[in-house]
Amino acid sequence: MHPPEIRARARQAFLSGATVAEAARAVGLNYRTVWHWCRDRPEPKQHGTALRCFRCREGVRVPTDPAAYAYLLGLYLGDGHLVTSARVPVLRISCSDSWPGLIEACDDAMRRVLAEKVQRVRHPGCVSVQSYGTHWPCLFPQHGPGRKHQRPIVLADWQRPIVEAQAGDLLRGLFHSDGCRFANRVVVRGKEYVYPRYMFNNESADIMGLCQQALDRLGIAWRMNRRNSLSVARREAVAALDQHVGPKS
Repeated sequence: MHPPEIRARARQAFLSGATVAEAARAVGLNYRTVWHWCRDRPEPKQHGTALRCFRCREGVRVPTDPAAYAYLLGLYLGDGHLVTSARVPVLRISCSDSWPGLIEACDDAMRRVLAEKVQRVRHPGCVSVQSYGTHWPCLFPQHGPGRKHQRPIVLADWQRPIVEAQAGDLLRGLFHSDGCRFANRVVVRGKEYVYPRYMFNNESADIMGLCQQALDRLGIAWRMNRRNSLSVARREAVAALDQHVGPKS
């Protein structure tokens, strides 16, 4: 299947006075294909997400909103699931009912990245924010059968510069999905101390590695308190992470 932009260019050339052969040469395709497009019938209206996918649009290879993409990638790696076995792929991200602001932020990010329509499906204790679109698999090549922690999660070459430039937005998505900010209480020599702390939990070593790399890129100190749990507790580190993540709402 040829990109819709190529079809539009061929038809525009034909409607501007070029022959089918000339229109075919202009887009580098064979005569028969362009003839089929240029027969006397109206151009079908483009549906779905073909014209919004930055990986498939001609001349566009980066997201129009990199921050929204990095945030949505973080949400997907944490609590997301991309179903590709259905007739139309669907991206689903589970959001707790306790954080209505997170539900809104997820909905907004989906629309900014690709979605024309977003649905909210309620379940006990959570909301599944979802969007159907043929081109979601283009944007999240980490999808695959099985649970994320049971298969490799590796960024594509084109994703790396986005994640590096938008490390804070990726962290925001990761911590909003599988992390939290809370008041940590400790007692030392009978005196109680309370200080803010971030925790990120994920069973995937690859996803944990992406979180660590993003923190390192921003110069934010962290440590692993368990095999699957990362902690940001130093005062200056928490203050730095607050600038990118902050409490859920």
